[in-house]
Amino acid sequence: MSDDRLRLLIERVERLEEEKKGVSDDIRDAYAEGKAVGYDVKAMRQCVRLRKMRPDDRREMESVLETYKAALGIG
Repeated sequence: MSDDRLRLLIERVERLEEEKKGVSDDIRDAYAEGKAVGYDVKAMRQCVRLRKMRPDDRREMESVLETYKAALGIG
């Protein structure tokens, strides 16, 4: 392995980490904006999670949740 290759890989990781921090900051700002106009941030985060899921997986998860809620008398 060459020292130049290692240095380039480390520099790439550092750039990507900085980009990731920037994106994380942007996401935090978007949630803060939603909160500022009256949206519930927990609900916003849940919506993002649900939209990432495949429809079949989402239906299965919702079905299991309904079953649990019914068993606990909170449905």
